[in-house]
Amino acid sequence: MLKRILTLATLVLAVSLAALPARAQSITLTTFAAASMKNAVDDINAAFTKANPNIKVVTSFAASSALAKQIESGAPADLFASADLEWMDYVAGKKLIKEDTRANLLGNLLVLIAPKDSKIGDVTIGQGFDLAKLAGDGRIATGDVRAVPVGKYAKAALEKLGAWTAAEPKFAMAENVRAALTLVGRGEAVLGIVYETDAKVEPNVKIVGRFPEHSHPAIVYPVALTAGAKPDATKYLAFIRSNEAKAIFEKYGFTFLPAKPST
Repeated sequence: MLKRILTLATLVLAVSLAALPARAQSITLTTFAAASMKNAVDDINAAFTKANPNIKVVTSFAASSALAKQIESGAPADLFASADLEWMDYVAGKKLIKEDTRANLLGNLLVLIAPKDSKIGDVTIGQGFDLAKLAGDGRIATGDVRAVPVGKYAKAALEKLGAWTAAEPKFAMAENVRAALTLVGRGEAVLGIVYETDAKVEPNVKIVGRFPEHSHPAIVYPVALTAGAKPDATKYLAFIRSNEAKAIFEKYGFTFLPAKPST
């Protein structure tokens, strides 16, 4: 008798569970974003998942050059956010993004930083700026000028200002902008060239100068879905273009670029 009762109870439970609405399937999106975006994107991911509980976002942060090469090598990513236009152009040229989803998302500024306790004060950066003399016997940190966007912007600015040739031997090339920021924060480099947003999140550095915007190509962060992006990635792309995301990016000092009007 007990066996029959247990069997009947099991059947009733199975029928009851079958009648319940299907539970939303959990989805994971993988995004690749420039290292300088980490703090803002971490906050945005948390806000997005709060609004979309069944979608988890995992982000890999690195230099845009490294991320583009990973995408080219077949790394699974649903969205790519670069710190410059060239690396987005690179993956676009390989047909690795959905071109119709591409948009310019953010702007930033290039600054000169020093350790917080440095004796270097406010520096006027202009034509004839002698960065090599300012660094003395110390090192200057930035991203690898051959590939990492912040390094490319830095080299372009210094060339325009006539300071590159003398300063080049003093540079410590880092794998990404956050690595350069860390070198200065630890006092392992006396100066560094990073984005303003990076300097604002590192308490162990101070901004000692700002590069004129005309001295280098405009700093633009484009974003796009990859060619193999999951359908739900469109929700995430829409979210990072939303007013909620705009407030987060602006909190960290980014310039939020307006969407182009439809044609």
